[in-house]
Amino acid sequence: MRHIAIVGSGPAGYYTAEAAQKLWGFDVRIDVFDSLPVPYGLIRTGVAPDHQSIKGVARRFEKTALTENVRFVGNVTVGQDVNIETLKQLYHAVVLATGAPRDRELDIPGRELGNIFGSAAFVGWYNGHPDFADLAPDLSCKNAVVIGMGNVALDVARILAKSRREFEGADIVDHALDALDASRLETITIVGRRGPHQIMMTPKELGELMDLERASPRVEPADLPPEGEDSMVEPGLRKSVKLLRDFAAIPENIRGEKPIAIDFDMFASPVAFHGEGKVTQVEIEETSVEAGRAVGTGRTYRVPADLVVTCIGYRTSPIPDVPFDERAGRFANDEGRILPGLYCVGWARRGPSGTIGTNRPDGYAIIDRIAEDFESSAISSVAKLGREGFDAHAAETGLDLVTFRDWQKIDEAEIAAARDGAPRRKFTAVEEMIAARDAAHD
Repeated sequence: MRHIAIVGSGPAGYYTAEAAQKLWGFDVRIDVFDSLPVPYGLIRTGVAPDHQSIKGVARRFEKTALTENVRFVGNVTVGQDVNIETLKQLYHAVVLATGAPRDRELDIPGRELGNIFGSAAFVGWYNGHPDFADLAPDLSCKNAVVIGMGNVALDVARILAKSRREFEGADIVDHALDALDASRLETITIVGRRGPHQIMMTPKELGELMDLERASPRVEPADLPPEGEDSMVEPGLRKSVKLLRDFAAIPENIRGEKPIAIDFDMFASPVAFHGEGKVTQVEIEETSVEAGRAVGTGRTYRVPADLVVTCIGYRTSPIPDVPFDERAGRFANDEGRILPGLYCVGWARRGPSGTIGTNRPDGYAIIDRIAEDFESSAISSVAKLGREGFDAHAAETGLDLVTFRDWQKIDEAEIAAARDGAPRRKFTAVEEMIAARDAAHD
């Protein structure tokens, strides 16, 4: 019997478990660990709450999770509740699928000012991640700046702009919904260092800005390249640039009918935050694009900013005794191999790139590599204790494990508590999740 531990229950983790099942059938036992008592990682706490269709992929993971030889082990922090060496002793292979849950910091003067947040924290706040539920951003302001030109920046801008009614059907948490409903925002500025032909925004997400009740997008025509040059970019980006052209063409009288402006400020690189205690302005340096790179011109200006959210990328959280690539912000690895018996997959392997679906071939590829290593070293023939050994460790150290069946009880409680029109009311504290589990067992 092969025993595999997967650390992280998001898409990379469950696709890896699925791949192991397909290769070895019932000749493998898989434990999927997560530090939270709830599974699915960024499906639950990263995907925008108004994008419920994307979250539907969790049903595929549930099918894997409910099979006899896969077990969810929630409420266990690897590196704290159990170390990597212990897992390596218990399992034939340990796969780190922890994602990239930390913000890449924008290291410019003034970053310590109040009401400046990274997107991991801000998105975690409105999605109810226990680590960020108490973030309490001040939204009683007029001007927000969102730094970044990818879909996360679009998500943040859209969430900030939406009315309460537009969140019907979303699983946004109550504390965020109430704060957004009371906001007084008039301008949301999306800042990017390069131009329209370098944005990472996809057409579907960009197009949603056209349908907002109380906000209208705005692009300066001067920021757009000659239309004939659009033919030189790939089709998906061409569609996104076409939408930017549509935004630029919205008449001022139509735009003025909505109280919030979403301004795209391109060829703009933040160089400093200004304010007394809290941010009030972002200093911007104009840029030009040379060979695909943003180059500063030396000309600067300031943009009003009472709230700033930086959406410039993510980093994996280090784990003690696991080699880490500080520069890349991920585990040091060679095609997913870290050390003998230790692997990584998904964002923890390649950095924060690709879509949810990108993790599927990544998960299958790492299982193929593990199979190659098993054959070359005959390690899979070595007896390992697997989950029985881990359960003995948990009993000895007093760990309170949460199973997938426990999660289903938490799930039922969240669904039962949902406000009208919402799919669920998320618990935003680990203690609440554990209490819901325990109440279901009483």
